[in-house]
Amino acid sequence: MVQIPNTPAPTKSPATRPVPTSADVARLAGVSRATVSYVLNNTSAVRISEPTRRRVHEAAKELGYVPHAAARTLRAGHSRMVLMPTLPVPAGPLYSQFVHEFQGALSRLDYTVVQYGASGLPGDAAARAWAELRPVAVLVPVPGLGPEGVAVLKRSGARAVVTFSPEQVEGAHAVLLDHAGVGRRAAGHLYARGRRRIGVVVPEERGMEMFSAPRLGGAREALQGTDATVTELPLAYTQSSAAALAARWPDLGLDSVFAYNDEYAMLLLRALQDEGLRVPEDVAVIGADDLMLGRLLRPRLSTVRIELPSGRDLAALVDRAVRNPAAAPESHGLIEATVVHRDSS
Repeated sequence: MVQIPNTPAPTKSPATRPVPTSADVARLAGVSRATVSYVLNNTSAVRISEPTRRRVHEAAKELGYVPHAAARTLRAGHSRMVLMPTLPVPAGPLYSQFVHEFQGALSRLDYTVVQYGASGLPGDAAARAWAELRPVAVLVPVPGLGPEGVAVLKRSGARAVVTFSPEQVEGAHAVLLDHAGVGRRAAGHLYARGRRRIGVVVPEERGMEMFSAPRLGGAREALQGTDATVTELPLAYTQSSAAALAARWPDLGLDSVFAYNDEYAMLLLRALQDEGLRVPEDVAVIGADDLMLGRLLRPRLSTVRIELPSGRDLAALVDRAVRNPAAAPESHGLIEATVVHRDSS
């Protein structure tokens, strides 16, 4: 005889609470659904008393009500989402600070910034993926988007497309990059300090060539027709890669290096010192970005300071474009590069 174990009957799972609606908020607050909409959407065209606003917000909080973004988009004819695709490479401190300021400025203008993870798609193909989210604006932080991609975004409802690129893209507002100018100024500084055998670091990390190639090209352009030479120096952002490059330095015969940016410069500077090379006596070093850590090094790091537009100014550009999508595209310079001479060069 087989004994069947006495197992307790399964307990019923608690009933799922219905999703609260604006009608629920209106009933709890004692106001109309229209008033709930005006308050929670920050509508400025209708005057609502402060006590009423407070009751609506308290009721929404008590019920856990969150406005439906898609429904709000249908009513307004467009969303308040600004899409910002992420960089395909790790973002440095300078760019991260800029993004934080930009997002804060847009939030104060009642936009929601959504960062879109890199998908590996090229510019125009990526535009089709971005368009599926129906953003009101797209800020494209890398080159590669063309006129076709801009048209796809606009047909999907994007009122503003802003590109970061060396050249303006038809139909888009432009923040113009000049990475070649960074390379020109760095190499020109080393040449003016009497250096003639100049190395230029080219990061080996995938995706970095969109920034490093024009910086290398700018350095070569600055020294064209002079008695100086430029040597390309591939370098991964690891201690072992920097140590290997520093160990080969005597054979390379270089008297200076533009190390792409401050982070690579600090990595290489330490490796050169570990090999017994003196900075700047044996090797002059200059980076770019003017990071705080570079000022704390000994010797203090020379650098190219890059002036980014303020996040507030860029947010204002997006807001203008959203409000007036038929206006002619604007073009603004992003980089004003100036050399900051310190002890390392």
